[in-house]
Amino acid sequence: MKYRKIIFLASCVVFMLTAFKVQKNTKEVAVKEKLSDYGFFAGKLADLNPSEGVIPYQLNTPLFSDYAEKQRFIKLPSGTTAQFHAIETFQFPKGTVLIKNFYYPFDVRDKSKGRRILETRLLIHQEEGWVALPYIWNEEQTEAYLDVAGDTKEVSWKDEKGKKQVLQYTIPNVNQCKGCHLKDGKMTPIGLVARQLNGNFPYKEGEENQLLKWKKLGILENLPELSQVSQVPVWADANSGDLNSRARAWLDINCAFCHNPKGAASTSGLFLEYNQDNATALGIFKNPVAAGKGSGNRQFDIVPAQPDKSILVYRIESNDPSEMMPEIGRKVVHKEGVALIKEWIKQMK
Repeated sequence: MKYRKIIFLASCVVFMLTAFKVQKNTKEVAVKEKLSDYGFFAGKLADLNPSEGVIPYQLNTPLFSDYAEKQRFIKLPSGTTAQFHAIETFQFPKGTVLIKNFYYPFDVRDKSKGRRILETRLLIHQEEGWVALPYIWNEEQTEAYLDVAGDTKEVSWKDEKGKKQVLQYTIPNVNQCKGCHLKDGKMTPIGLVARQLNGNFPYKEGEENQLLKWKKLGILENLPELSQVSQVPVWADANSGDLNSRARAWLDINCAFCHNPKGAASTSGLFLEYNQDNATALGIFKNPVAAGKGSGNRQFDIVPAQPDKSILVYRIESNDPSEMMPEIGRKVVHKEGVALIKEWIKQMK
């Protein structure tokens, strides 16, 4: 363990030396020690009031992160645009910054009581590719500081029933970021796809479709008619889509970043993308390649009509680090998400 820590710290030193190199190329974004130094937000930092050119956005079905809530923003270099893609991640210009803030309301029943922001993750498109940078907020909520080693913070809040919840929240280190964001050997944003962004956002100027807004702002090119653009439903809203679509949307964002032909779990043969139409690849009556004890002594990834005999369900409701899926990014079970997947499997014939 001692040597592993030394190796990790050494890798952090190398990262820091690389990240803080003199920015000779104007497309490079200079890495700052403090979040406030980027100028992404105006006024009181904790209010997360975006400066000009910093655009808020949301996903129709977001990744589960131990019930943390998130505020997302994107900033493109002035005069540049993103390129639309029907299925894959949009192509963003060098210098683009994705800003994701993780926080917990003190009481989810009344968010006017305030919140605690734990971290802000930046994903910066540098010349060498996308670079992940975690910033950890201080207790005073006045600043967030770059910490490539990550951390663990105890957080508490009151849930929908008024019950106090306490969690040891994990802020990932820069190497762990690759565990989810690595696709085809390259760091790649998660969720910046048409099907997730094709939805309305409550802008200050009024509610509007995000893709149309981006086009209007001049930061998105080649957008077809919205009727031709895929859209995932809101996983928890039965009015936004049928059971199959909502379950597939949940799997797409929570599992498919690894479980796709170019992801970290490509050798598993289990591919959970929203547009996956091969029943075996989706896991139906599919034997695991090398699940080990992670199979829970179950034979198939998905057994139609029998969620309690399906490996997929076993892994998403496990908290054992050697069995659980996703492997990182959560410490607690997403009970509502598991219930959705169980119901989806139950109705299979």
